[in-house]
Amino acid sequence: MEVISVKNLSFRYNKAESFALRDIEFGVNTGDFMLLIGESGSGKTTLLKMLKKELAPYGDFVGEIFFNGNKIDELSAKDSSSKIGFIMQDPDSQIVTDKVYSELAFGLENLGVERELIRAKVSEFASYFGLEDKFESKTNTLSGGEKQLLNLASVMVMNPEVLILDEPTSMLDPISALEFVTCLKRLNDDLGITIIIAEHHLSQIYELADKVVYIENGEIKANDTPAKVSDLLKDKQIEYTLPAPVRIYHKLCGEGDVPLTVKDGKKFLFKNNNYYVNNSIKEIKPNPVIKVKDLWFRYERQSSDILKGFNLTVNKGEIYALVGSNGSGKTTVVNVISKHFKPYRGKLKYSGKLAFLPQNPRDLFVKDKLEVDFKSINNSYKELCKKFEITNLLSHHPYDLSGGEIQRAAIVKILLSSPDILLLDEPTKGLDAFAKKELGEFLRSVDLPILLVTHDLEFAAAYSDRCGLLFDGAVTSENRSKEFFLGNNFYTTPVVKMTKDMSYGAVTVEDIIAES
Repeated sequence: MEVISVKNLSFRYNKAESFALRDIEFGVNTGDFMLLIGESGSGKTTLLKMLKKELAPYGDFVGEIFFNGNKIDELSAKDSSSKIGFIMQDPDSQIVTDKVYSELAFGLENLGVERELIRAKVSEFASYFGLEDKFESKTNTLSGGEKQLLNLASVMVMNPEVLILDEPTSMLDPISALEFVTCLKRLNDDLGITIIIAEHHLSQIYELADKVVYIENGEIKANDTPAKVSDLLKDKQIEYTLPAPVRIYHKLCGEGDVPLTVKDGKKFLFKNNNYYVNNSIKEIKPNPVIKVKDLWFRYERQSSDILKGFNLTVNKGEIYALVGSNGSGKTTVVNVISKHFKPYRGKLKYSGKLAFLPQNPRDLFVKDKLEVDFKSINNSYKELCKKFEITNLLSHHPYDLSGGEIQRAAIVKILLSSPDILLLDEPTKGLDAFAKKELGEFLRSVDLPILLVTHDLEFAAAYSDRCGLLFDGAVTSENRSKEFFLGNNFYTTPVVKMTKDMSYGAVTVEDIIAES
């Protein structure tokens, strides 16, 4: 039975010249796990919001959307809020109370559920999601992964039939992301919850889907099983988004079933030894432009230290990637270096003009239109806009852009100041894989010293020269990127996991080269 049915849906934002969605038609059966993929700005977020009437954007709407056979815009407020759950990209954007137990109870209280039943449901779901130890905690003390789990639990406590998620792991570290995705799979398997999810990070989720829907420029171009869709996307730009085993299979002209998991990819490589590994490494000469020595920082006098004897050096022309779990202090590091926060002990030196991309790129924009914002910095913005493919967005309000679009616009704005050093906090957030590739190649071409903090291990492996792991307030391991990822078990790439027993040096898909 179809729980969600979309018929001939087209949508255009208010005053926009072109349609964001065109002739969309698909159905989702009860218990399905549907994955929505597409490039940044392709219409994924717009489509998902159309499935939740409270979030539906304002504009010209044609077509019909049904929930259990009823028009979705005719659902009662109670049914819409309880039966269709929605999880957003930013964990903080959905939390409304100050305590974990209050957040879990908030939705039920608004539905008028009796107190005793609220207590029973909240305790059950807190246990199911492993939140017992955090039950009395303040929500602002949770890590990003814990916040997103809390958001999920707060939606699930209302017993929805459908769960819609818009890039829920984009701000989570790799371990937290895996825990979150595993939890979604349990909900789908154990409770039969219908899941509709949009994601750019597909390595952990692609094989879980019953069906994959590929959307391009507002139109559905593919709707089939993961294996069949991966074949359809071969040699297309969107192929960069597919999991590493699939891309290696395509690269080596594999035969038989497409490997979707690391396990299957490993089996494929064992049977197909027609490849070799590119072991080239860029050498960086020591020439510090950022030097941090024995730095200590805490947010309040009586609070715990976030940075504890932190040391870091970034050299001229080097891209340094700092990785670590949610809450480890990565964002604190770049805020201290950019002098937004002041440490109480230690030394910090850097030479040259510094530009900082914050984790929330909307914080950079103060004007009603992108073009006006860019002109306030530098009139020579058109070439950069063309390079980052945002020329068509210049007349838009920054808050009307998708996650990927605002991220590209923010990168353009900081580059307009002609900086000598770049500090980038999660620069790939919201970007599709091809946009990440273009960003990485651009960062290499500008030949500036760059410190980036990221959860995107594949991006760090492909484009950084050195990498460090932040743990307990300090960098506990640091090496040239290739050696760093080859030496790790969890903070590493799918390619390392696939090839560790077979070859030395393969870290990225590009390292695997087919024999001629």
